[in-house]
Amino acid sequence: MNLSDSQTAGVLPTAPVPRRVSAMEAVLSHLRDAIERGAYAVGDKLPSEAELCRRLEVSRPVLREALRALQTMGLTVSRTGKGTFVVSNGAVPDPTFGDYAASDLLEVRRHVEVPVAGYAAVRRTPEDLDHLTHLLERMEQETDTTAWVAMDTLFHLAVAQAARNPVFRRVIEEIRDALARQSAFLNDVGGRREQANREHRAIVEALVDRSEHDAVEAMKHHLARVESTLSTIVRPAHRPATAADADADADADADGSEDGERR
Repeated sequence: MNLSDSQTAGVLPTAPVPRRVSAMEAVLSHLRDAIERGAYAVGDKLPSEAELCRRLEVSRPVLREALRALQTMGLTVSRTGKGTFVVSNGAVPDPTFGDYAASDLLEVRRHVEVPVAGYAAVRRTPEDLDHLTHLLERMEQETDTTAWVAMDTLFHLAVAQAARNPVFRRVIEEIRDALARQSAFLNDVGGRREQANREHRAIVEALVDRSEHDAVEAMKHHLARVESTLSTIVRPAHRPATAADADADADADADGSEDGERR
């Protein structure tokens, strides 16, 4: 069918709108590429912050965010008073956030936050719903990553509070710093904020409906997307694509379409 036939049939060609890449993501991509192709070899010291800012024409806060992301990915290490050194030419598959590895965090979250969401749907009070709804509305309007991340951790604490079991809240409190670090990383590098807002809204809607099943499924979906985004970020940039990668990307595209339908 040619274009005129398509227009006659009322079907217009569509294409996904690419996500805008932030200055930090551009700097991170540049430095990661340089490390992975050997421009900066393992053991090399990166140029000073002042020099990198001059070369890349970015502010020091933007550069520092990118350097923190490189360290989280296991590519570099920062040594006080000495600078930043390359320690690997490929991102580690299991980055660390604070005191905990990403895989450990996800395992605990699946075993704690998923059933917690179900309990919260059954036990929540009107005050819980008011608090969660207010948080969600603020998050959907927030543009500052630091402020959004702070509210993200408060959101998950509030769901645990709604489950009416103080042990659940204590567990989330214990991993709160790691959750915040992971959330900041995924938002800075993976552009997760809008998608996470939609996932949070699905959780709140399930709690409003007192649907234990929907709450459990919404939290499962949320954590699955966290894991998927993290896996995409740490995947080696120059590794040849495989059939498994293609299947994973297809699943992600389908998942994104479902997200759009739920909005």
